[in-house]
Amino acid sequence: MKIAFAKPGRPKKGALVVSVAEGGKLSPTAVAIDKESGGLIGKAIAGSRFTGKPHQTLTVFTPAGRVLLYGLGDPAKLDLKWAEAAGGGIYAALAQSGEKEVTVVTESGDEERAARAAHLALGAELRSYRFDKYRTTLKKDDRPSLEKLTVMVDGHAEAKKLYEVEAAIAEGVAFTRDLVSEPPNVLYPESFAERCLELKKLGVEVEVLGEKEMAKLGMNALLGVGQGSRRESKLAVMRWNGGGKNEQPVAFVGKGVCFDTGGISIKPAGGMEDMKFDMGGAGVVAGLMKAVAGRKAKANVIGVIGLVENMPDGNAQRPSDIVTSMSGQTIEIINTDAEGRLVLADALWYTKEKYKPAFMIDLATLTGAMMVALGEETCGYFANDDKLSDALKAAGDETGEAVWRMPLGDAYNKMMDSDVADMKNAGARWGGAITAACFLERFVDKTPWIHMDIAGVAWSRKDRATTPKGASGFGVRALDRLVRDYVEKR
Repeated sequence: MKIAFAKPGRPKKGALVVSVAEGGKLSPTAVAIDKESGGLIGKAIAGSRFTGKPHQTLTVFTPAGRVLLYGLGDPAKLDLKWAEAAGGGIYAALAQSGEKEVTVVTESGDEERAARAAHLALGAELRSYRFDKYRTTLKKDDRPSLEKLTVMVDGHAEAKKLYEVEAAIAEGVAFTRDLVSEPPNVLYPESFAERCLELKKLGVEVEVLGEKEMAKLGMNALLGVGQGSRRESKLAVMRWNGGGKNEQPVAFVGKGVCFDTGGISIKPAGGMEDMKFDMGGAGVVAGLMKAVAGRKAKANVIGVIGLVENMPDGNAQRPSDIVTSMSGQTIEIINTDAEGRLVLADALWYTKEKYKPAFMIDLATLTGAMMVALGEETCGYFANDDKLSDALKAAGDETGEAVWRMPLGDAYNKMMDSDVADMKNAGARWGGAITAACFLERFVDKTPWIHMDIAGVAWSRKDRATTPKGASGFGVRALDRLVRDYVEKR
C-alpha cells in the first residue's frame, strides 16, 4: 500500500477519515462536513451506538463521499501505540470497502502530532500485510481494494521523514512474515539461506556455512538434528557494520528448524502442519537485520541463524545418543523433539567465540510450556543480566510487543544434568520452558544474554490491531527499538 503525507485540507477523491472524541465531540473537519451534508454526521451518530470510544468506527455516506468516523477516546491519552492501532483499525475498516484511496485528517496541534501521524501510517502498513502468493483463485472482490493512504497533518514533511525510518522496520517485519508463512517444501535450510543473501543489497555481509564447515567446527549438536533430513543443514551469518570500526557488536541468534516432525520422537499428526513456523526465531533475526540495515542503524549488529530440518529418517538421531557440542560439552539426547536447543547451543557458542559480542539475544519457538504459562499474548524471556533485561522490557513496552521475564536458577539447572553425559536435552515435564533456558545458559558463558521463547507469539490465530491472522513478525520491532535505545544512544 502506498503511504503519503500532506498538509491539512480536503481531499478531492476517496474516502475521508475524521475523528470524534469520546462523548461525541466532533473534530473541526467533522463539524464542517456535518454542516455541508445537512446534519448527516450528527444524525448517523444519534441513530447508532457510536460514542467516540477508542477505535470505534462508523461509516457515513455524504454527498461528498464516504466518511469514516473514528473514535479518539480521551484526546489527552493519545500516544504512539494508540496511533498504530488507529492506523490498523482504519485499514481494516476500509480494506474491502471498494475504496482505492483514503485520507485521514489529523487535527491535533501538539508537538507529538507528526510522530503520531507517522505511527498511524505504520499501523496501517503493518495491518495491510497479506500472504496471497499461493492463492490462485481469489476473485477481485476478495482482494483488498485500498491502495493508498494519505495522512493530513500540520508538519507533514516531518511526519514523512519520521515514517521513512518506521517504513524500514515495517519491511523487516514483512520479511519475517514472508519467511514464516512459506511452506516447508519452498523454505528449507538452503533456500532460507538464499533469502538471507538478498540482504547484501542493503549492505549486509552474509556468510553461509555448510555441513562440512560446521563439522570442522565441532557443531555436532546442530548437525545431529538435521542428520535425518536429505536437506543439508546451514548456518547463516549476517553482519551489519553501521557502528565504529572498533565498536563491540551485539548479536541475535535464531532457531531455524524449517520443519519439525519431532524426529524419531515423532509428533502426533494433529497440528503438525504448524511446524512450518518452527523457524520463527530465525525469521525474526533475518527481519531484524533487514530493518537495521534499511534504516542504516549506527551499530554493529550480527545475526546468526541455525537452519535444519528435523526428520525421522533411518539416519536420524535417536533417543539415548550422545553428541559433543562445539563447546566440548556432551549432551545426552532424551527426546529428539527437544531439538531447537541443540541448534541454538552450537549457534550461541559459535557467536560468542567468533564475535565476542557485548550481548547475545536468542529467539526460538522453543516450548509448548511457555504457551501454557503465558498463552499467545506475551513472550516469556530469561536473562542473566538485569540491565539488558530492563532494556528489553522497555523496548517491548514502547513497541507494544509484550514480554515478561521468567526465572532461572540452580535448582532448575540441575534438572538438566545427565547420568551419562554433561547434560541432557530434555528434563521433566514441569517447568519445561525454564529448564530449556537453563540448558541454553550453559552455552553463553559470561556473555550478557537473553533467551526469548516466542512459541506463543510467532503466529497469530486471529486478526489483531496491526497484525492480520498468520505470521506476526513479533520481535522485530522490539529488538530494533532495543538496538536504537540501548546500543545506538549509549
